[in-house]
Amino acid sequence: MSERCCPPADPALVERQARSLRLVLALNAAMFLVEAVGGVLARSTALLADSLDMLSDASLIALTLYALNRGEAWKRRAALAKGAAMGGLALLVLAEAAWKTMHPVLPAAEAMGAIGALALAVNAAAFALLWRHRADDLNLSSAWLCTRNDVVANLAVIGAAGATALVQHPWPDIAVGVAIAGLFLGSSVKVLLAAYPRPA
Repeated sequence: MSERCCPPADPALVERQARSLRLVLALNAAMFLVEAVGGVLARSTALLADSLDMLSDASLIALTLYALNRGEAWKRRAALAKGAAMGGLALLVLAEAAWKTMHPVLPAAEAMGAIGALALAVNAAAFALLWRHRADDLNLSSAWLCTRNDVVANLAVIGAAGATALVQHPWPDIAVGVAIAGLFLGSSVKVLLAAYPRPA
């Protein structure tokens, strides 16, 4: 019996998907640099966690672009890689939060809030770009899920900045880092379960 093939992708749809992904890739790469530098200068666990998320997303969007014109097997591999990366990132954030618990440093709340607000605007734009593609296939769905997580994480960073300014203690920053890690872990499991090949 000959192997059944998937119908060819609509070239116009693939081009629209690629255009949106290229824009999201540029936004994530630029914001990673801003948040990484800002996180170090502001001594913020939450900003550093969010910058690693931006770097992860930039890499994963590039992988999504690579798999765009390939078959379902490649798209599943890309989704598996994205799920594994989100899980690994969650573990890194948890380790950093544990270190900060033992070596607390008060972050600069004003810088946290300003950079968090900028990141929120960037991720809201990326979210809007990917919204219409979220149900196109597993590959685009996992990319949209990553961006949705970023918006939630940015709101949490802004909240942590306000709480840090109010209580003058690093615990809000640490708590947000742990919460972001939990979000990453949940999304990682969801993507991995959706992408893992099931027996026929």
